[in-house]
Amino acid sequence: MPLSIDHIVIAVTDLDAAIRDYTTLGFTVLPGGEHPRGSRNALVVLADGAYLEIIAFPRPVPDFRWWQVLDRAGPGLVDFAVLPDDLDADLARARAAGIVMDGPIDGGRLQPDGTRIAWRSARPPEPDIPFLCTDVTPRGLRVPEGPGRRHANGVTGVAGVTVAVQDLATSVARYRALLGREPIAVGGVPGLGFGIAQFRIGRQTLSLTEPHGPAAASLGEHLVRRGQGVCAISFYGPEDARIDDGLAHGARLEIVRDV
Repeated sequence: MPLSIDHIVIAVTDLDAAIRDYTTLGFTVLPGGEHPRGSRNALVVLADGAYLEIIAFPRPVPDFRWWQVLDRAGPGLVDFAVLPDDLDADLARARAAGIVMDGPIDGGRLQPDGTRIAWRSARPPEPDIPFLCTDVTPRGLRVPEGPGRRHANGVTGVAGVTVAVQDLATSVARYRALLGREPIAVGGVPGLGFGIAQFRIGRQTLSLTEPHGPAAASLGEHLVRRGQGVCAISFYGPEDARIDDGLAHGARLEIVRDV
């Protein structure tokens, strides 16, 4: 069963500019490395063990969904992963519940110091649900520990992930099967034009949102431009604050007070 959010992916066109801008936003940005497909990344690792992966593609990767979204709709959030107890067992359980998953897929990257790290993942063709990711090499190589997890803006961890979906009932059933738990709430928000369902993983809330009319125009536009998937992130921090979308390279991010 997934324990927590593992990482959240933000695709950008200029990695160096994104590193500068996220540093300006008060995040500590760590070097990532290069993947075999040629993409490069940088990391924002949080005290709760989750991290942001900021990724850029120096050359086109037409068969890779993250590049497709970046090419079609521009920079922004493209995916997120959860960390399973046992990838093989959780993958088998998901498949038994009718969820299609590709994998296990071997992955890895080369760090700037020459260290090779490796992981395994399983990915759904339709990204209304997260993919699974677990480590082969020690987790501390992929998710660095130490002072790099402290941030000038006071962010300490992921509070919530909001996911745009086409059909709320269908996606709720998929999350129920993937997470092995029931939603804590299902319904709508009066006057705002969208349906919502929420699941809890530890202190983190996963919110599924479906537009119901013109009042939810921005959510509907997101689905048209970027498709189903993660559309906003909230972090725990010292006080409520909205993070500038421009400096965040299209990612909708906010800080909520940790009480």
